[in-house]
Amino acid sequence: MNLWLRLLRVFIASLFRPRLGLTDESLLHFRVMPHDLDINIHMNNARYFALMDLGRFDLIVRGGLWRPVLRNRWQPVIAAALVRFRRPLKPFEPLTLSSRLIAWDEKWLYMEHRIESKGNLACHTIVRGAFVGATGVVPPAAIADAVGFTGPSPSLPDWIVPWRDLDGAIEACPSLNPALEASPCVL
Repeated sequence: MNLWLRLLRVFIASLFRPRLGLTDESLLHFRVMPHDLDINIHMNNARYFALMDLGRFDLIVRGGLWRPVLRNRWQPVIAAALVRFRRPLKPFEPLTLSSRLIAWDEKWLYMEHRIESKGNLACHTIVRGAFVGATGVVPPAAIADAVGFTGPSPSLPDWIVPWRDLDGAIEACPSLNPALEASPCVL
């Protein structure tokens, strides 16, 4: 239930906050609540991802993408994530979630999420996602066009390229993807 309340809070707040451009940063502020905790009495790893969903939701609403998403029945999906947990977040600790779209290619959107508390990085995540419509994956160029973005994609940071390529190699590995014919897989 608490995530629905947070979602409602983010939605209402987004109606009164400034609009964001496609590559602008969203900042959201939360506090670690008792229902966010795991057995180690710090924020549960899965809760980080749930908060990141709210960051992406804020980007969609404040970026004006919500209209084409509803009109075209696009669904946002995450295909992969690279996450680094740096330090635990304790009960009632305040945190700031920053979210931004950093680049895109022909198929995927690459987003960055940073969760910080008291000036310290707690979690850094890169996600690769897309919007899926009735005909399949919506090209990121169509997403950019839907919000009036006319420039090219920012360059994908060099340090993300090996992760993207490794993920592609894993996808092509028959032992990890049963839909492919059996052949040697070299990672």
